Amino acid sequence: MIDNVSIPETFDLPDRLTIEQKKKDDMLFDKALELIKQKDALLIAHYYTSETMQRLCEASGGFIGDSLEMARKGRDSDKKLILVAGVRFMGETAKILSPEKTVIMPDLSAECSLDLCCNVEDLKRVKSSVKDAVVVAYANTSAAVKAQADWIVTSSLAVELGKYLTQQKKTILWVPDRHLGSYIANMSDSDIYCWPGRCIVHDAFEANALDFVKKEHKDALVLVHPEAPASVVAKADYVGSTSQILAFAKQSSAKEFIIATERNIFYKLSLACKDKKFIEAPVASTKGHCISCANCPWMELNTLEKLIAALNCPKSHELSVDENIRLGALKPLERMLDFSRDLKEGKIILE
Repeated sequence: MIDNVSIPETFDLPDRLTIEQKKKDDMLFDKALELIKQKDALLIAHYYTSETMQRLCEASGGFIGDSLEMARKGRDSDKKLILVAGVRFMGETAKILSPEKTVIMPDLSAECSLDLCCNVEDLKRVKSSVKDAVVVAYANTSAAVKAQADWIVTSSLAVELGKYLTQQKKTILWVPDRHLGSYIANMSDSDIYCWPGRCIVHDAFEANALDFVKKEHKDALVLVHPEAPASVVAKADYVGSTSQILAFAKQSSAKEFIIATERNIFYKLSLACKDKKFIEAPVASTKGHCISCANCPWMELNTLEKLIAALNCPKSHELSVDENIRLGALKPLERMLDFSRDLKEGKIILE
């Protein structure tokens, strides 16, 4: 594990929405839908946004998915106005792939704890001290950090890339999630310098409490995101990205699942598997108060009220990426897309 880097002990989290605020937001559904059509915008939303936002995305002909899937959908669309409901690095990734399009977000202050755990100056310094290592940056990083990387990777491809680089006899400098980095090292036998960042949502899942839930639901399969602690991953029947968890639940013959990832995925899980039951994995708490409650507080900033404001005043909500940084980040991003394609086509064989 890398030391002497700036990892926040706590985060300046936004206030949670009240029940009244959520009800008010729901009432804006029709207005938001009409405005999306009027502005000829494409809404791309992450699985971790609210159920209301996801329903709006479906009703408007938009797309719900993981961060890279969102960016690719924006790139491939003929729409010139891309509305990103997610956190800031997702908007930046969309802009990296679609520089000619206008990319806006409901709230530009929507952060990600993993992104905040890796600043570019720290990365530059560590890179200079481990010059033999290939820099692999998780998608959950800023455009500036991506521009310093040799590879960008998503959780769905992380282990495969680890195996590939190990076959190439490469040492990896992994940023920023310590749990996913450890998982890659264990699953691919990679030699990794691991950054000590964490996702406040996935880091909170608790293994001992999970045992109690498993006793209550003996037939349930445990599906875990690899950003969770190793003690939780060890109890999983399946480990995968958000989209992989969704795909696994769809094809599984099991009827009950305990889910250890952000709880807004339950909307898509319930729609796709109407005859199956989904149970939230338990999280740890601090002094009786959970930090995340398996719900990203920054994702909650994506309200319909703010979405409407973004569409009415796009200049105030537009996301930009410095062109030199964009071009720097584009190279490792395209390298990952090529790797994914070649892996699917059988051009790369992993041992």
